[in-house]
Amino acid sequence: MAPSKTASTDSGRPPRRRVHTRERLLDAAGRVLVDRGYAKTTIEDVCAAAGYTRGAFYSSFESKQELVLALFDRHSAYRLDQLEALLRAPEPGAARRIGELLLAVDPDERGWILLFLEFRLDAARNPELSARLHEHDKAVTGALAHLLERNGASVAAQSLATFLLASREGILARTATDGPGSHEALGAAVDVLAELLPTLLPSLKQP
Repeated sequence: MAPSKTASTDSGRPPRRRVHTRERLLDAAGRVLVDRGYAKTTIEDVCAAAGYTRGAFYSSFESKQELVLALFDRHSAYRLDQLEALLRAPEPGAARRIGELLLAVDPDERGWILLFLEFRLDAARNPELSARLHEHDKAVTGALAHLLERNGASVAAQSLATFLLASREGILARTATDGPGSHEALGAAVDVLAELLPTLLPSLKQP
C-alpha cells in the first residue's frame, strides 16, 4: 500500500510540511522569546507570530520547554559552524577572534543570552527540565569536543570543551547587562583566552 501524504518517509524523516511548520515555529519563537523572555512568552504568542494554531504547535513540540531547547540546539549549531570556519583556516589574530566569538555579547546576541540564563535558572528549580537541559549541554559539549579534537587539541578535548563552555556562560552572565565593569571583564577574559588558546590548539600558533 502506498504511504499517505502525511506519513513519515521510509527513512524515518518527518514529512516536508511538518518540517516547514517546525521551522516557522522556531523562527517565530526566536523573535518572540528573545524580545519578551521565557516566562512572559506563551505558546499562543508563538502560534500568533508564526500564523499557526495550537494544534500545529503540538504536532511539532510537546511543550514550550521542548521548543526552547530546540531553539538552543539550532543556535548552538550556528555558533559551532562559525567556530569551525575560524579553525579551518586560521589567520593571524584567529585566537582573539575565537575568544570574542565565545565570550562577547553583541547587540543581536544579548536577547539570546538573557533567554538562556533565564531558562537555566528556571531549570534549577525543575528537576525534569534540568535533566533535559543537561542533555542539551552534553550534546553541545560533545560536538565542540569533536571539533577541537579534529583541530589537534593538546589536552583532553572533552575537558577543554567543558572548560570553554563553562567559561563562556560565566562571562556572559557577568557581562550581558552591559553594566559598569562589563567591558573591563570581557576584555580581560578575551585577553586571557587569546593567550591560552594557541597553547591548547597548536593550529592557532603563528610562525
